Amino acid sequence: MDYSKYESVIGLEVHVQLQTKSKLFSSDANQFGRHPNTQVNAITLAHPGTLPKMNKKAVEYAVKMGIACNCNIEALNCFARKNYFYPDLPKGYQISQHTTPICVGGFVTIIVNGEEKQIQLNRIHLEEDAGKSIHDAVDGFTCLDYNRAGTPLIEIVTEPCIHSAEEAFQYLTEIRKLVRWIEISDGNMEEGSLRCDANISIRPKGSSELGTKVEVKNLNSIRNVKKAIEHEIERMIKLVEEGQMVTQQTRSFDATNDTTFAIREKEEANDYRYFPDPDLVPFFINQSYIRAIEKSLPALPHALKSSFQTNYGLSTYDAHQLCEDKHIAFYFMATTNYSRNYKAIANFILGPLKQHVNELGIDFEKLSLFPETLAGIIALIDDGKINFSTAANKLLPAIINNNNNPALTAEKLNLIQVSSEDAIITWVQQVINAMPDKVNEYKKGKKGLIGLFVGEVKKISKGKADPKLTTSTLEKILNEQ
Repeated sequence: MDYSKYESVIGLEVHVQLQTKSKLFSSDANQFGRHPNTQVNAITLAHPGTLPKMNKKAVEYAVKMGIACNCNIEALNCFARKNYFYPDLPKGYQISQHTTPICVGGFVTIIVNGEEKQIQLNRIHLEEDAGKSIHDAVDGFTCLDYNRAGTPLIEIVTEPCIHSAEEAFQYLTEIRKLVRWIEISDGNMEEGSLRCDANISIRPKGSSELGTKVEVKNLNSIRNVKKAIEHEIERMIKLVEEGQMVTQQTRSFDATNDTTFAIREKEEANDYRYFPDPDLVPFFINQSYIRAIEKSLPALPHALKSSFQTNYGLSTYDAHQLCEDKHIAFYFMATTNYSRNYKAIANFILGPLKQHVNELGIDFEKLSLFPETLAGIIALIDDGKINFSTAANKLLPAIINNNNNPALTAEKLNLIQVSSEDAIITWVQQVINAMPDKVNEYKKGKKGLIGLFVGEVKKISKGKADPKLTTSTLEKILNEQ
């Protein structure tokens, strides 16, 4: 089957739960993992005579995401009722923005195969979440938990401009990073804080006409989004190649075998009978409000990556890795206040420090080592007093939890390298005298043995011999003999 004849066209709808203290239109607590139906009141349960009241913090968070995604922020905003029946939807409709999304246009920059690509956005709008149906708690029954009902969401909708599962994977990774970076959501897909629906179609390469689309829902991890898209592309191409029609429908993903299955025929937008919510008046966003939010935002990852390369001379790879997490990026910048060896700072953060937090299973923000202490370690390396390996494996564990002075601790632990030429010559001569056969092999052209000699000097000096001076001394003596 010739898959190369076809182009996939993908649009993603990402729902992000906003971590406000209360829900979008009521004072119920907005917290994950509470006992079922304990975070509900009369408004959440749609009792007669209750009226919704707008959550200002949710609006602020939506504007933050719009700015981070290069969107236009709309001045006039309204809410509509999206009507459909589902057991976990208490009102029988969902309050959402329909014709007036709070953010319009924009883009998110991703890197695929080493190249940048802008994923164009159609809109970001505010809406409330539904409750949750639980089918496996009681045999023969479906249980309803309304704790999630009314939770504030933003829905981020792309244009149909994604053309591979890998692009979708990178886009979702960037969205999750952004919502965590600006602290509007924890972006945890396993807990449902970030959910994704994928609209997928195929068409012959060179065609501008969109094919019949299929929507895949219930994707609970970024990796599963990628797998679902890969499966759907393959399934649809097979159908077309066999002369069959692709049916527009909603499908779900089965993570046990990485396949999708049909749920229902896809509803059209007019099936929802949108109309303006009569209980919520329009609200307006002015430019001074937008500017104030813009000033409150931290430096964003894409700008920081460029800055790290331009201002600190880092490679594209190092800059990208540092900006995968806001706390790592800001720790790097804090350390540059105490050291100008920017490459060494990046190496230490991305190597020993990340390994340390990974082994402890903690977030980087909980790292106890002060930036100035790390700068002190790097200064010892720069001065030739210790090498990187000793710093990472012996000095760092001794000070990472107490931030003791690196120089004094290195002295106390007897880690300072010997740079005395006389001492180095003595150790080198001992090694050469003890290995005459290897010396002969070296002289016959087996120059790779220099590493063996350096290792032996390291052993007899208990790691204190300066490796650079050791290497140059060995080469000098061996070449003179």
